[in-house]
Amino acid sequence: MSGPGAPGGGAERDPAPAVHPDDEPDLLRDQFRQLLRYRWLIALGIALGVLGGGWLGVSGADSYTATTEITVRPLPLDSSGAGSAPGGTSMGSERRTALSSVVAERAADTLDSGRRPQQLAADLQVTNPPDTRMLRFSYTAHSPRAAARGANAFAAAYLGNREQDAGARAARMVDSYEKQREPLLKERDRLAEEIASSGREGALDGTLSAHSSVVSRIAEINGSISDLRAEDTTPGRVVTEAVPPDAPAGPGLPLMLGLGAAVGVGLGLLAAWVRLVFDPAVRTPGDVVRALHAPVLGTLPRGRRRGKRAERRARSRPLLAGGRLAEEYRSVAFRLAYDETFARRRRVLVVPPRGSIDTALAASVNLSASFAEMGKEVLLLEADLRTPSLTERLRHADGVRPGGTSRPEAGGWARAPGHGTIGWPAGHRVPIDAGESGVFDLVPGHRVSKVPRALTSSAVTQLIGHADDSDSVLLVLAPAVLSYADAIALIDRVDCVLLVCDPREVRRDDLARVRELVAGAGGCVLGALLHSEGTGGDSGRGGAPGPAAPPDRGLPPRSYPAEFVREGVGLRVLDR
Repeated sequence: MSGPGAPGGGAERDPAPAVHPDDEPDLLRDQFRQLLRYRWLIALGIALGVLGGGWLGVSGADSYTATTEITVRPLPLDSSGAGSAPGGTSMGSERRTALSSVVAERAADTLDSGRRPQQLAADLQVTNPPDTRMLRFSYTAHSPRAAARGANAFAAAYLGNREQDAGARAARMVDSYEKQREPLLKERDRLAEEIASSGREGALDGTLSAHSSVVSRIAEINGSISDLRAEDTTPGRVVTEAVPPDAPAGPGLPLMLGLGAAVGVGLGLLAAWVRLVFDPAVRTPGDVVRALHAPVLGTLPRGRRRGKRAERRARSRPLLAGGRLAEEYRSVAFRLAYDETFARRRRVLVVPPRGSIDTALAASVNLSASFAEMGKEVLLLEADLRTPSLTERLRHADGVRPGGTSRPEAGGWARAPGHGTIGWPAGHRVPIDAGESGVFDLVPGHRVSKVPRALTSSAVTQLIGHADDSDSVLLVLAPAVLSYADAIALIDRVDCVLLVCDPREVRRDDLARVRELVAGAGGCVLGALLHSEGTGGDSGRGGAPGPAAPPDRGLPPRSYPAEFVREGVGLRVLDR
């Protein structure tokens, strides 16, 4: 058997458990359940999605879209005046032209609706079907007739603008040719007069050659002008003329509401996941297991939320629980009894991670009673030397000497001297009446001037060492681990730690820090006992009754035959 300072197998529990592939569905279900804790975010996302879908559905209920389709004919001249190659029309440029402000101004003059061209262009959509020289003008308005008029007006404005550009381009080219032809005509007339007035044969031949060249050039220019004036500048033609639509555009209000709700669910789940990722609080027992690398030994039944006045009244009630709450404490005690690490040492430190010690105090008392039911020699050491209260809140057993509950001849805990050098432990043990569970011993705490010195004294070490006796169990109640260093001062001798916490009030990094502190002090965390606000020692008395609850521990003890010393849950200890 290891000595008081042995680590007690703490290293066995520190490594994080590996995730087995078969556990992945359980982890996914657990994560989904955690997301459902943020129902208000999911509901907010659904509400926003439905509102957005409803707004889109209502705004599109009176919107009508009409479409006009036209074919774009390649023009004989491009913007530079050169002849364009067959099929060389850029449909991307034509689409940009159809959406230009110039076309919008021409359509506004046609519609004469009093709206600005930019406002009219905002309701227009121009598309080009792939591998075609077609443009599709889709115009949206609040009435079917206005939609059809708008689509036809924009198509006509585009064709008119394109035809005007082609005609203006041809006129500029004709004007340019005429300007080139004018000096040639003058040169031709001059050469003709010179030929008529010349009498020498040599000079006549050169003049005739120049005159012939000028006349040929004038003929070419005249041919180009004739070709330009004869070119077809038709920009295109309407293939499908817009007619007033029979139904509004858009998917309709019911479909938009459904789509909005679906999008809202996605947004809500995303927001809940982000909130879950950045939430440091513990939400599920799985979070506790992953943070502590230790199991959850039990979860106390949920009690009512209590105010400060109700909490003060609750502190005056008996700590021993009954009903479902007592059964949960018994279940935790049995799990501890069958734990290999606890079975080697039979001592456990009951502490909360931070905050109030009330639930941990009730847990230590009820676990002591549960171990007493099993026939163990139980000693509860109240190491809370700052606000001790167990002596006032527990009922003393009359006529029973400490340590002699099941084996009076052994002397039990009474053999320990337990006299501290600064007033604690004071050397006396108080037998506590746990009702039908039996009797356990209590070493009460009281205020001292030097708490660390008292907790590390040899008297405390001797008391803790008596847990090595057969059928002995030691429970030590200490203040919160993260609030005071009292629990850390005891871990090297008590070894095993039972953490009592409310998962809604503790953070994951708090649990991880507790695990690191306990492991660093040479101990190990046996597990966690979870509770919620209002649970502790008096829940289960006034709440809804659970299935087949045993009698309340706080009732006066019944009389038993002489051969029976104690009757527990599922086992009976006999003295012969």
